[in-house]
Amino acid sequence: MDIAILSTGANVYSTKRIADEVALAGHYVDLIDHTKCSVKLGAEKPQIYFGADNITEDFDAIVPRIGTTVTRHGAAIVKQFELNHVFSTARSSGILQARNKVTTLQIMAKKGIPVPETVFSINPDNVEEQIELLGGPPVIIKLQEGTQGKGVMLAESKKSAKSIIDTLYNMNTSILLQQYIAEANGEDLRVIVVGNKIVASMKRTSGLDDFRSNVHRGGNIEPVQLTPKEKFIALNATKHLGLGIAGVDMIRSNNGPLLIEVNASPGLKGIETATGINVAKHMVQYVERNAFRK
Repeated sequence: MDIAILSTGANVYSTKRIADEVALAGHYVDLIDHTKCSVKLGAEKPQIYFGADNITEDFDAIVPRIGTTVTRHGAAIVKQFELNHVFSTARSSGILQARNKVTTLQIMAKKGIPVPETVFSINPDNVEEQIELLGGPPVIIKLQEGTQGKGVMLAESKKSAKSIIDTLYNMNTSILLQQYIAEANGEDLRVIVVGNKIVASMKRTSGLDDFRSNVHRGGNIEPVQLTPKEKFIALNATKHLGLGIAGVDMIRSNNGPLLIEVNASPGLKGIETATGINVAKHMVQYVERNAFRK
């Protein structure tokens, strides 16, 4: 098959790993920077261009690796491939939903997936009431769109929470407030789902000077065995967002596992290092099972 990886970084570990596994499986692979793609509408059939090259008919499947800063354009390019009947490992709607933490949590709550108590608002006049809805400080303050632990802050008092929230509101930044789960003790779980199967899972533990456990923030990683409830959450969260491949993040609380967020373009370096599992190969096999040659 002819497979395109949509990514702005050809030298990014995850992009390179997927490209290598596509080639090892005997397929043609091309790295397409989606920020350099254009769509032409109004002709007999919509056309997709990469620079000056018409790539409308070039690929049997795409693997989107859409960056945070170009989510909407990237999703629009994915959408056009979908409309042109090219298989994608992630639906454009799933990419948009997963990128916005509030949207993800709204869908999960509707479907009965347990999430931490969360408040989102754009009203700067009742910050104290918002904090009290979560049982008071400490609270987690998050940007609605962010990855790798960026835009996640811990406010340990009402005063610090109000200061941070006021600043973000004045910057017209969309945020959410979330209950601080003390018993999680700076640990979370990252689960990789491919199709309807969990292929790898790890536990991430924060460093001594940071409550965030993301690998990019210096967290420690190790493989972990999931409970049946955790497996159920990971599989169903991925399904509810319409994603073929996803990284699902959870924490363990006294009331059981809670979903934190879902990543439509999960990084592979940490999970492959921690588990020794060839996640990229599983992704390529998923494409092989679902895409059709033109």
